[in-house]
Parts: sequence; C-alpha cells; structure tokens
Amino acid sequence: MIEETEQFVQAFHATDFSGHDYAHIERVRRMALRIAAAEGGDLRIIELAALLHDVADSKLGGTSERVDRHLLSRVSESDRLHILEIINSLSFKGGNRPPMKTLEGKIVQDADRLDAIGAIGIARTFQFAGQFKEPMYVPGLVPREPGDRTGTTSALHHFDEKLFRLKDLMNTKTAKVIAEDRHRYMMEFVERFKQEWEDRSS
Repeated sequence: MIEETEQFVQAFHATDFSGHDYAHIERVRRMALRIAAAEGGDLRIIELAALLHDVADSKLGGTSERVDRHLLSRVSESDRLHILEIINSLSFKGGNRPPMKTLEGKIVQDADRLDAIGAIGIARTFQFAGQFKEPMYVPGLVPREPGDRTGTTSALHHFDEKLFRLKDLMNTKTAKVIAEDRHRYMMEFVERFKQEWEDRSS
C-alpha cells in the first residue's frame, strides 16, 4: 500500500519545480513520523496523508477526487474519509481555517508547515516565486492581507503574508519547539536580505 502510494505520488510530482516536488513530500513524511513518535497517532493514516497531501492541491493541478480514487480500493472507508478530511483541511488559506479535528491531522499539518519555514522554507519560497513569475522583492510594496491572493506580491513579501505566521499556528508541542528555531532563522535572513538590498550591510 505504501509502495503503491509512493509510486503514484512520485508520478504526480515528477515535473514540479515550484517547491512541491517529491523531495518536499519525503521531508513532510519524515517530519510527520518524527512528530508522531513523540505525540502518538495512527502511523498509517499519518504516513498516507503526508504522502498524498499535495495531490489534492489545485494550484499544482491536483484534486481531492484524484486522491479519493487512489484510496478507494486500498483502505477502509473510515480511513479513506479520515485521510481526505486531513488533506482537505490542511492548507493555510490565510491562517483562518478551523482547527484540525484529529491528532493525525494536526501532525501532518505541522509537518507540512514546518517544511515551509527555516532554511528549506526560504529556498522553497524563492523557487515558488520564480515558477509563478513573481519578483524577488518590491521595496515599498504593502504585504497582502491573509488569504488575499490578488494584487502584486513578491518572494520576500510572502514571509509577512504567511511564513512568519506559521510558528504560532503549530498544533503539537514537538512542532512548536522546532518552529521557534526555524522562525528565528527566517527573521535573521529577511533582515540580512533587506540590508544587502539597500546596501546597508558591512
């Protein structure tokens, strides 16, 4: 079941260069299982949801129906509905989504959000911006409001619009500890970036 899902997910992400490639999926899976080792939860549900979470992402060309078809003959109905609920409730969407209902959902959401911050998160942000033809930085531009996907933005503005908010949205104690360090690193990076952009660095 896991091997079949790995192959299915690898095929889906094979041509992604937006920071949502299979390497991202692998990191989320490893982090989810690391968190679960400390927090508990159904490992099978956690691993499958972590593997499949971006196959339902519309901005990547995915749908939840595609995930549903993959799961239909492979897991019980209750497990299928649980995995779909996790995946469909996972995304940030301005940070105003209802809280995850299950421990498994909280763990997978934390793992996905942790991969959006820290050094890897910085790299993925600029990769995503390049893929979708957004500028690196636009001085003087006001960050968009949470959840607003209209108007002009930049890679650096994405930190204020989303990434700096993730630390306080972690669900589990394990993720909160990891997020503190990654958040601090991002803040130092953004300050250094602006110093160099404005020629204020030594």
